[in-house]
Amino acid sequence: MTKYLSWRSSIKQLGNNFELLRHSKPEIKILNLASTMDLSGQRFLSPCTAHEKDLLKSAEICDCLEAIPQRTLILMGGAVMNTEHSHSSNPQAFSRRTIIKAMGMGAASTILTPLALSGCQTAQSQTSQGSANQPIQVNRIAQANSNQLSDIITKEILRTKERIPAVGLGTFLTFDVLASQPRDQILQVIRRFWEGGGRQIDVSPLYGMSEVNVGEFIKVLGITNELFITNKIWATGEYLGDPGQAQRQLKQSIERLSRNPIDVMQIHSLVDVDVKVPLLRRWKQEGRIRYLGITYHDPLYAPVIEQWIEKGDLDFVQVRYSIFQRGVEERILPAAAERGTAVLVNMPFEKARLFGVVQGQPLPDFAREIDCRNWAQFFLKYVISHPAVTATIPATSNPDHMTENIGALRGALPDNAMRARMVQHMQNLPGFDRIAQMPWYPNKQFAGLVPLPNPRPTV
Repeated sequence: MTKYLSWRSSIKQLGNNFELLRHSKPEIKILNLASTMDLSGQRFLSPCTAHEKDLLKSAEICDCLEAIPQRTLILMGGAVMNTEHSHSSNPQAFSRRTIIKAMGMGAASTILTPLALSGCQTAQSQTSQGSANQPIQVNRIAQANSNQLSDIITKEILRTKERIPAVGLGTFLTFDVLASQPRDQILQVIRRFWEGGGRQIDVSPLYGMSEVNVGEFIKVLGITNELFITNKIWATGEYLGDPGQAQRQLKQSIERLSRNPIDVMQIHSLVDVDVKVPLLRRWKQEGRIRYLGITYHDPLYAPVIEQWIEKGDLDFVQVRYSIFQRGVEERILPAAAERGTAVLVNMPFEKARLFGVVQGQPLPDFAREIDCRNWAQFFLKYVISHPAVTATIPATSNPDHMTENIGALRGALPDNAMRARMVQHMQNLPGFDRIAQMPWYPNKQFAGLVPLPNPRPTV
């Protein structure tokens, strides 16, 4: 008699959607190692070792390790393998250890993460550009195992107590790449972001192809439903109060990202904010979005942002904040903390201009005290160490830079005395006081749908 074990009771709390399925033909069993894992079986290949049992004990699935029937269908991230006999001609494709690694280690590491970071499988990135129609075969667990993920820095969304990693991923310009151009670097950036513990990606329909590329490549990696997506609308309509354009943008974003609901919908740059906040509130009540917010990057609009925070209608606010641009520390961040409004931070690198200032400069020795290995982590840890900041969203199209950025999720954060020391160090570097006069992204070119203005902005 086939024995089944319900994963729902032990895995539901982890945020995963594990459940058992019984195929219509009893002689064929299904094991899905993609974003959900379904296990049924009458016998396992052989009894699991004591070490393997220890790995799986916390997930309470040892009783399922009996054996896989002679005829088994395995679905791994869209790649189907059919084994007619337990002694397959390709035993490596279906070994006990391979399945334990893909299943047990994923469950074990998920249990130990503070966020219950689900879906710890990551995909091999060996795919050609533009191949987003087919998921990558999920055949290994992320190197970020329980020891690596359990210590990441997370922040609380004040109104719901939901937690997200403090370093997210922005996509302005960097992900705006046409399908006819090389796009593999985008896939690699997202892959390293995911494997390093990142979970929040910020997009907008106004960012050219960025929203399209995010939707395609998170599908390739099999993490579409595991991410925390913050999106935006920029809409006015054909007449005052016309919701049509905003509704079309929402529909388009849902289709591009394959996500419904969207986690956070923000009014981009306060466009038609008086009309759109009530609309977003209605969308939230209807379950089309989970949170609502507003954004702006220009410090001149700080008083307007503060007024909306004080009204108490916002779940999120997105503002510019960096070790150079610290104005929000005076009123906006305290107001957000008082009103229970989560804060996303854009431009933590000042559009790459901070790196221009520190080019050729060594990290100060005291950076070791807060576990900074590079300047990116130095700048990001200043931002996320503010208690009112929920997450920051640095953008990059360079996978190696992504690795540096996501490293800021680990180690110590500066206290107030250290933060003051960090600012003082930067103020002593030549050029720091002239960042506002420098153009965005110095010496960098983008060839997407949204080119930088010429001359480039300097705010």
